[in-house]
Amino acid sequence: MRTRLTELLGIEFPLVAFSHCRDVVAAVTNAGGFGVLGAVAYSPARLDRELSWIDEQVRGRPYGVDVLLPGRVDAAAADPAARLGEAIPDAHRDFVAHLMRKYDVGRPDIWPPDGGAWAPPTTAAGRAADEAGRRVTAAGAMGLVDVALKHPVRLIASALGPPPPEMVDRARSAGVPVAALVGTVEHARRQVAAGADVVVAQGTEAGGHTGEISTMVLVPQVVDAVAPVPVLAAGGVASGRQMAAAIALGAEGVWCGSVWLTTEEAETPPVVRDKLLAATSLDTVRSRCRTGKPARQLKSAWTEEWDEATESPGPLPMPLQMLLAEPALARVVRAAEAGGEGARDLANYFVGQVVGQMNQVRPAREVVYAIVSEYVDAVARLGRLNG
Repeated sequence: MRTRLTELLGIEFPLVAFSHCRDVVAAVTNAGGFGVLGAVAYSPARLDRELSWIDEQVRGRPYGVDVLLPGRVDAAAADPAARLGEAIPDAHRDFVAHLMRKYDVGRPDIWPPDGGAWAPPTTAAGRAADEAGRRVTAAGAMGLVDVALKHPVRLIASALGPPPPEMVDRARSAGVPVAALVGTVEHARRQVAAGADVVVAQGTEAGGHTGEISTMVLVPQVVDAVAPVPVLAAGGVASGRQMAAAIALGAEGVWCGSVWLTTEEAETPPVVRDKLLAATSLDTVRSRCRTGKPARQLKSAWTEEWDEATESPGPLPMPLQMLLAEPALARVVRAAEAGGEGARDLANYFVGQVVGQMNQVRPAREVVYAIVSEYVDAVARLGRLNG
């Protein structure tokens, strides 16, 4: 398979796998695709260790790194002197504590947990929470980019917002292309103007942060708007037939995320994995309740309480909602794994509408080969129709 993407990245198949799990990234790269490690959850030191491990596993094969750069965040996150935990209103803390009690997640007398946004800002945990929150700012993301560029990465991806000039400059100085995720044609034009070398047109079907336009509609519009910049299709791609459709729309390859969550290598907690395997494509929702920005995720009691309960204070802006939600949901998963039914009701994760196709656990390598094989069959079928 030869497209401009395979030539740009030096890969066998035009298949990009986004994952927060280093094992998935390495497995896809070693299978001939291109793994991209989502870096937002890592400190610079941790990212350096993860990338060193990937380097050892892939032995020169290409992979990339993705950083989260929203166009706007809560003002406190951009102020290095601000303590982000202090910017979270008591009403929001009280609502999370209420959910923990309502769904019997641990004993009320040991809630809130000693970590994340709940930790006093003068403690090590509180300072770590501040650092984590600032990784979604340009300054914080650049620290991760600098670490990534010390490794033989072949792509730096910018999610949500245009890549800042310093990111583009440093990447190009290192000979590394920059990719940017978009959900509208206007966003695509803005990303290319900012220096993006590759545009990922992500439809609303996708897991994680998405817009409202479907992949089938978005991809050809973006292809036409930014030509000759290569475009990848994302959102609703988990099979070879969907990959063939993306190529037919003018894309040079596909960007997949959700499909790797149920692979053997994924770090998805078993209780979440089981919910994903049982879910249909109707069991997702776009909500701000995990990050503060619209993100598609599995429906659960957590999304229902935040979005529908009359006592909900409503999600906070990014990154404050992340600092509030992630420690609580980590505790939820631990309680669910211990057998808590209420905690299981709350548990969820980012996933796209293709969750309805994710009904078995397979090695990531096998998923890559299945997608490519089905793609070949789909293209052959189209050829016969034209014959």
